[in-house]
Amino acid sequence: MKELLRTTDPTVIAHATALLDAEGIAVFALDVHMSVLEGSLGILPQRLMVADRDLFLARSVLRDNDIPDGHGDGQR
Repeated sequence: MKELLRTTDPTVIAHATALLDAEGIAVFALDVHMSVLEGSLGILPQRLMVADRDLFLARSVLRDNDIPDGHGDGQR
């Protein structure tokens, strides 16, 4: 599994997941329930993971839909 997206915005996670599901790319969300522990302050980012073989296509889908990867350099 490779990290595709990291963000503190849950709406970006939901949108990216829907786009990737529509393309048949399986995604796994990590740290989704951490907001309960942090008090919903939005400090801890959530992550979307994809299989190694799907990383290139998944990045393309996000880029085509103007969703930044949340890493700043776009190379993770």
